[in-house]
Amino acid sequence: MSFTLDPHLERECFTLGRLPLCHVLLMDNAAIPWLILVPETDVYELCDLEPAMHQRLFQEVHLLSRFTRRYFPTDKLNVAAIGNIVRQMHLHVISRRRDDYCWPGPVWGTTAPSRYDGAQVETLRLALASELAGAGFE
Repeated sequence: MSFTLDPHLERECFTLGRLPLCHVLLMDNAAIPWLILVPETDVYELCDLEPAMHQRLFQEVHLLSRFTRRYFPTDKLNVAAIGNIVRQMHLHVISRRRDDYCWPGPVWGTTAPSRYDGAQVETLRLALASELAGAGFE
């Protein structure tokens, strides 16, 4: 299977690296820590994954979720598979705070008040690489 990232994700996100199954992306919204896992599969729905791939995907969600809580101030961690705009399978891992600009509402459909700069993206990529190196992050 040849993997191609959905153009919408490619436009809206930075690629931080890769775990054994998933590409790890950062949504370009510096006000909300928002990571996205995109598994290399042509399957669209979680329930259609083979059990081993489903298990691997959620192992990677677990790793990224724990990293997110350690790295960012977090009152509530949101993990979701909402694919109404982007059909390609992807899971969101979002660190929410009671004082974020759209709390308690959803982050979807809101305009980001600030964007990441290259240095911020690289700092986050290095932090992920350091913490997840043992999990195969590259």
